[in-house]
Amino acid sequence: MINLGEYIRVFLVGGIICVIAQILMDTTKLTPARILVIFVTAGVILQGFGIYEKIVEVGRSGATVPLPGFGYSLAKGVMKEVDENGIIGVFIGGVKGTAGGITAAIVFGYIMSLCFNSKTK
Repeated sequence: MINLGEYIRVFLVGGIICVIAQILMDTTKLTPARILVIFVTAGVILQGFGIYEKIVEVGRSGATVPLPGFGYSLAKGVMKEVDENGIIGVFIGGVKGTAGGITAAIVFGYIMSLCFNSKTK
């Protein structure tokens, strides 16, 4: 059965994250690349303090799909590996935590490069 309330929560959380990014692009001189770095870093910091986990509980994929969600996955992977393997987990946890997303980006990027011809400006 479809839970309409859950869809609304996911939409609102993801939408709020996107609105914040749009406001930053429209009102500051920050480039999209810098905003990307800010969002990923914010996800890491918020997860480090345990705040982003609560946002994920409410927003689910609305919170995990945007850029702060990538930072959240990095931090969560590192925290898990540090608990299991000690200090070496700092180096391997981020890669383990985000391997699926990184692999998908590489594979789909390669497929798109085969389908389309890129042009330089």
